[in-house]
Amino acid sequence: MSSTAGRPHEPATGTPPSALDDVLAAARRGDPSAFSTLYRETHPRLLRYATSLVGQDAEDVTAEAWLQIARDLPRFSGDLMGFRGWTATIVRNRAFDHLRALQRRPTIPLEEFFLDRAAEPDAATTATDNLGTSAALRMIASLPADQAEAVLLRVVIGLDATSAGRILDKRPGAVRVAAHRGLKNLAKMLEAQAFEGRGTDGEEQ
Repeated sequence: MSSTAGRPHEPATGTPPSALDDVLAAARRGDPSAFSTLYRETHPRLLRYATSLVGQDAEDVTAEAWLQIARDLPRFSGDLMGFRGWTATIVRNRAFDHLRALQRRPTIPLEEFFLDRAAEPDAATTATDNLGTSAALRMIASLPADQAEAVLLRVVIGLDATSAGRILDKRPGAVRVAAHRGLKNLAKMLEAQAFEGRGTDGEEQ
């Protein structure tokens, strides 16, 4: 199994993870500067996660989630990984609440965002390197539901398999397998896009 899917991805950020543990502790004590730092480091992950769940309503869902996070943070107990899992759970719950609230008008159920695709054994690293783009988030949304959320939680949020498993109510091994398969599917989509961008003689069109 690819090592890429076997560990959480850490996007480049302004604050090292080790320092963020101290920031988290200060934010829990009510330090507004620490909370601002925590927000800047965490919000992009949560927004990408929400975008894959609710599309254009992600800003509203994430804003509602942050209201709850700010309110309940003093009562949170855990390290940085626990905080990421906690905040991702809040966003996920808010997203499901939002989708249920839209039942009175035409909407796409969450499960229908995730359509099955065939697997591809190579280039998972290429897939993870492109997860920050809107196009890549749309690709994630086209994966089977279990793969999509596993990739989002493992790669976009940066959770380990155990923390992601708690959110999805799955064993860590099942989360690793789903993330691995999802990354392979993403790799195939990226390779297909690259192929379509070339002529039959291999030259760029």
